[in-house]
Amino acid sequence: MANNVVQLHKDAPAGTPGTPVPEPTGTPVLPAPDIPTETIIDVIQDAEPRPVDLPEAEPPAGTWIAERQAYLADAPPVVPPALRRWDAFKDTVHWAASYYGHVAAFHALRAPVYLGRLLLRSPRGAGRLLVRWGKWVADTEARPVEARAAVTADIEAWLALSREHSRRVRPRRIASIAVATTTGITTLISAFLVPGWTLTAVVAGAALVGLNGKKGDKRLVTRYVATNILRRLDSTEVFDALAAIGIEGRKGRRGVEFAAEVMRDGPGWRAEVDLPPGIKATAVLEKREELAAAMRRPISTVWPEGDRSAHPGRLVLWVAQRDPAKAGRKLWPLMKNGQADVYEPLPYGFDPRGNLITVTLMYSNLLVGGIPGSGKTSCALAIVLGVALDPTAELWIYELKGSGDLDSVKPICHRYVSGDEDEDLEAGLAGMRSGIAEYQRRAKFIKSLPASEVPDGRRVTRALAEKYPEQKLGPRVIVIDEVQELFTHPDYKDEAAALATRLIKKGRAYGIILILLTQNPDAPSLPSSVSSSVGTRLCLAVMDWRANNNVLGTGAYDRGLRATDISVDEQGTGILARGREGITVRAAFIKQTEAEDIGKRALALRKAAGTLTGQAVGATVEEEDVETVCDHLRAVWPDGVESVHSHRLVEALATYRPDLYKQWLEMDTAGASTALSAALKPFKVATRQLTIRECCGGAKGLRYADLPASEDGE
Repeated sequence: MANNVVQLHKDAPAGTPGTPVPEPTGTPVLPAPDIPTETIIDVIQDAEPRPVDLPEAEPPAGTWIAERQAYLADAPPVVPPALRRWDAFKDTVHWAASYYGHVAAFHALRAPVYLGRLLLRSPRGAGRLLVRWGKWVADTEARPVEARAAVTADIEAWLALSREHSRRVRPRRIASIAVATTTGITTLISAFLVPGWTLTAVVAGAALVGLNGKKGDKRLVTRYVATNILRRLDSTEVFDALAAIGIEGRKGRRGVEFAAEVMRDGPGWRAEVDLPPGIKATAVLEKREELAAAMRRPISTVWPEGDRSAHPGRLVLWVAQRDPAKAGRKLWPLMKNGQADVYEPLPYGFDPRGNLITVTLMYSNLLVGGIPGSGKTSCALAIVLGVALDPTAELWIYELKGSGDLDSVKPICHRYVSGDEDEDLEAGLAGMRSGIAEYQRRAKFIKSLPASEVPDGRRVTRALAEKYPEQKLGPRVIVIDEVQELFTHPDYKDEAAALATRLIKKGRAYGIILILLTQNPDAPSLPSSVSSSVGTRLCLAVMDWRANNNVLGTGAYDRGLRATDISVDEQGTGILARGREGITVRAAFIKQTEAEDIGKRALALRKAAGTLTGQAVGATVEEEDVETVCDHLRAVWPDGVESVHSHRLVEALATYRPDLYKQWLEMDTAGASTALSAALKPFKVATRQLTIRECCGGAKGLRYADLPASEDGE
């Protein structure tokens, strides 16, 4: 078929074809009027087709180095992942030795059974060997050839074959008789001289003969089946599994492509694939359960994740070699010995690959949420025991379930409360108030220091705590378990949310760390002001995307952070997130008896360091509350409102702090307004007559601008 090229030309205005018109100098050029133009179409027959892509230009200077630098940035590792770290290498060697040692012991124990099977097969094997020996001695292979020569009456051929047959058979008969005679005599003499060795040799010989007595496909050796060791991952399985869940390229387009070879990665295999254009890795994360079903593997062994450092369509699929649910327990690194440092990351648990995962508490806060039975206690123990092993950290624990799950650290706690009564909830509120008072005290001290002593910013550091021991700047960790009891209490919920939010936002820089744990992470039980402010989040198994996002943050479910895919049977397993990124981690399981031993070790460390305080030394802890009525008014003041009547403020204050203001509700409106005015008088804040049409006309009230500025020491 001829190729045609169409060329379009626009002619100049009629009357001046192809002739340029010089512009007059010194005079302005007026825009030319619209003049009709003529379009000429040239069709060139049999023209060569022209490429639409630009030809590849010569690389500029330095491109070769840039290409090599880009390659080096994404180059595969020289050393295999299993050999990059000493702990991973030890785990690999230990696993290989354990596996093959177990296989050897398995078969060694069954060796007598195998010997018995061989002896039972020896008669059949001996018969088969005798038949083969007889055929060899008689040279039966040559008989068909001799018979053919006899049938064809080829006398010369028959005579030649007969002579060859005699030449081959005679020495075989002589050798057979000699071997049989020698063997018989030797066996008879040995039976009298060394009967034990003779019997052993006979049994061994019979066993060897039994190898030839196999019947059908019946196995001699019991097959070793490792139920928790899974097959090796290969590219075919990845292709087929992705295709089974609908992830494949459309007809005529590129499909799934491997970005690297399938490689060993810890106790499993790692496959990096580029999904078809337009498909994000989150599409696979949504179908993790279907992917595991397509691969015919336990869901706990299949862990897909995206690689945002490459592009949204890069999928990293890690498949465990053995089911983690059936694998042996990995011990918490500080189980037997060692000491922790809250200023540094604390050991927490392990990811699916078996790598140690740490949690950073300093300059952050922690929120843990999951449904009942998801393993919240395991998470709490791993975190609290890590803090306990730092002698400089002060623990304030409010366990509002009353189960005593954290009693192992009670002897070292500055404040320890366990119970679900109102007085226990009030103690939790008092603990947060005391935390606010403490960070304000520290903030004033840090603010007074010269910049040379706080080069990294005005915050508490280990160096400052050691330089000024009289200031007691060590970390204070406030743990509130079952915090939903506070956030859903009709009398305490507003104050609890306000205190927690304030402490989370402002206390972390001064070493005041708040850890909240809840088994009901829905919207009423977890105020948005709290969940949106926490820096570090751990979401265990939850039922829906709402609870998932309440813990991990808005949009976490859409980004592929989905604790909904975690089974409640995988206790202690959750998604640990800081910022937008998260990883799957399982808390190190610590038994209560082991926790008690660790608690005793923590107590010994603190006694040696002389850092036991509060209840640990029998003292009565008085939670300091530095909040004033002005702070309480700011906490309950409605957003965007300039003025509020006094009786409305009294109602709000009584709801926020019933322990202080509930008695004001027993007064009449004038008495309540007078009580508020008297409480504000020391702060030089006066109420005034205000007319608010949206409310109830004229009455005593207060303007927000009249309240003194908050002094947090920042």
